[in-house]
Amino acid sequence: MSLTNLLPGPLGFGTAPMGNMFRAIPEEEVQATLQAAWDQGIRYYDTAPFYGAGLAEIRLGAMLSQRPRDSFVLSTKVGRVIHDEIEDPATRDLGEKGGLFEHGRPNKMVDDYSADATKRSIEDSLERLNTDRLDIVWVHDIAQDFHGDRWLAQFEIARTGAFRVLDDLRDQGVIKAWGLGVNRVEPIELTLALDEPRPDAFLLAGRYTLLDHGQALQRLMPAAQEQGVDMVVGGPYSSGVLAGGTHFEYQQAPPEILATVGRIRDLAERHGVSVKAAALQFSLAHPVAAAVIPGATRPSRIAEDLAALREEIPVAFWRDLRSAGLLAADAPLPSGA
Repeated sequence: MSLTNLLPGPLGFGTAPMGNMFRAIPEEEVQATLQAAWDQGIRYYDTAPFYGAGLAEIRLGAMLSQRPRDSFVLSTKVGRVIHDEIEDPATRDLGEKGGLFEHGRPNKMVDDYSADATKRSIEDSLERLNTDRLDIVWVHDIAQDFHGDRWLAQFEIARTGAFRVLDDLRDQGVIKAWGLGVNRVEPIELTLALDEPRPDAFLLAGRYTLLDHGQALQRLMPAAQEQGVDMVVGGPYSSGVLAGGTHFEYQQAPPEILATVGRIRDLAERHGVSVKAAALQFSLAHPVAAAVIPGATRPSRIAEDLAALREEIPVAFWRDLRSAGLLAADAPLPSGA
């Protein structure tokens, strides 16, 4: 199914921060933020067992379970199974993303892309989310950043396990769509080259942003467009550094990234443009992009994101970004630019 037909609009809500990413977020702050998203018309929510070892799903479910199920679109992910056994979150092997959810639940997380684990993961997510069905399921983090040199072996387990389970569930009408939810382009390229199973869409985080889009433009986006496979853009603010934060790739941003953001900010200020608006509108400008899902931990951020989508950005700003070498020459620009 085309995501443009499934999703209710271009702006969704990514719940990774709700899993206590970077810090322990008070429950009242979480629910106030989720309530603000709902009150301001957000109707697509993306989550995952990985986010705080189920914490984000539990928190999101507390809000969505009070709403009519047909009034929103919900996606979660498979690839990790959450156990009752307890572990120290600080000691988890998360590849390049070490320590990401140190403040989440201490439940043991096990990587498993097999068919049985996929079925169990979905059942567990339905329970944590307090819902009876999922609309979209992404195969999560099956890439180099989490699995290093083992990622191709893990991909093969997923190809014969999770992919086929999700393909069957889609064909049976149990879910409406499936795909990959990753931070790297290579697993998606590999999946698009398969004869079967066939994904409907993908969630690509951090690889189609103002700071990092060249590799995705080279092969991935043309292949997806040719096959009619849509994209949800995750991490449009590059882990927060494009929204005034200090994180890039879920870690403290290095000096060279901060310098690049500074150059973007200088041009934005010269044209009276907010960097958030430029980031969101750029990520949505490609024909493959069906939605963008920034995260938030404060209610005020929702209004900021909505305002950023509506902000008018002069063509001269995009032209100056390209002239400065900050924007790929072949990157599609927002309508009218």
